[in-house]
Amino acid sequence: MIRRRTLIALLTLSAVYAGCKKDGAAGGPAGATSGSAGPGAGSGEVVVGHYASMTGSEAHFGQDTDKAIRMAIDEVNGSGGVVGRKLKVVTVDTRGDAAEAANAVTRLIDVERSVAILGEVASSLSLPGGRIAQRRKIPMVSPSSTNPKVTEIGDYVFRVCFIDPFQGKVMAKFAKENLKIERVAVLKDQKSDYSIGLADAFKAAFEPTGGKIVVEQSYSKGDTDFSAQLTAIKNTDAQAIFVPGYYTDVGAIAKTAERLGVKLILLGGDGWDSPDLFKIGGNAINGAYFSNHFAPDAATPKAKKFVADFKAKHGVEPTGLGALGWDAAMVLVEAMKKAGGFEADAVRKALSETRDFEGVTGKITMDPQRNANKSAVVLKVVDGAAKYETTVEP
Repeated sequence: MIRRRTLIALLTLSAVYAGCKKDGAAGGPAGATSGSAGPGAGSGEVVVGHYASMTGSEAHFGQDTDKAIRMAIDEVNGSGGVVGRKLKVVTVDTRGDAAEAANAVTRLIDVERSVAILGEVASSLSLPGGRIAQRRKIPMVSPSSTNPKVTEIGDYVFRVCFIDPFQGKVMAKFAKENLKIERVAVLKDQKSDYSIGLADAFKAAFEPTGGKIVVEQSYSKGDTDFSAQLTAIKNTDAQAIFVPGYYTDVGAIAKTAERLGVKLILLGGDGWDSPDLFKIGGNAINGAYFSNHFAPDAATPKAKKFVADFKAKHGVEPTGLGALGWDAAMVLVEAMKKAGGFEADAVRKALSETRDFEGVTGKITMDPQRNANKSAVVLKVVDGAAKYETTVEP
């Protein structure tokens, strides 16, 4: 009798455990099984995860993006949410660290039960985070990672920004045709996937036009002394320096160039986009040019409303990265609506079918590689502010 009771108890516990596994409550891959309970099932708020550098040297990127994402989701919730469900944004700080980025996405899936992921800004952080999202089959949309490798991870990874080969071509064309520059020096961050990729893209586009890269110099994120690199550049016949880095380093590079009497035009990419660039670089950054996704002073009516709403809420104008955060959130929401809910594969399919979505940074169409096909703008730094210079179509 004792043996029979023990056997019945064990069988009952086994059945309960199996039921929990089926419902995703005992460690199964979140949202990986079609038809399972998974994230988003039932009632109540549905979590959309966001991983970003909320602290660290590029904190402005993450903070601006997060503010815009939350504005977008608040707007969606104010209009009834998605299929009658309100969305909730949960943000995890990566602190600008690749290992933390991977941990953040894992936490957003396993602990927060996110139905989809937004992030990261930096390509070097989207790469480890994207690998987790792809392996767990959770849709991820990067607002502004431009390195081509990010979406090459797999079919669950998307972006709403242009990619470095196009951005590099934009600046190469602008330097050659608009500024009539023939000779350029390159100063890149040797530890940044973003910086290396954009430098290679610029070079690949500039040299076939007859332009010449006269010298290439490198630094590492966090360096404070750029004297050796800039002195080497000063001793060449370069007319400009292409600096595809982030605003923290670019501002310091501009100040060092001014101190050493290196009077060359500085050129760069969207990693420059932060008000802190002008605080760090001061007058030394005036006259420089950089490519970007968005120009508040040349905005569409929809973009002007976003700028006005952002400024009313936060007291400052958004950067291009903030604008991309809004677009990433809204593209994801539209995909959820088209999918009729939050099932991962249905949302992934709907994202891949995005066509002519009118975002604040322009119309967005996903190409077969899950990259956004869209235009770019070139901005000029004038009196401590970035002003619209021109638009370059893909």
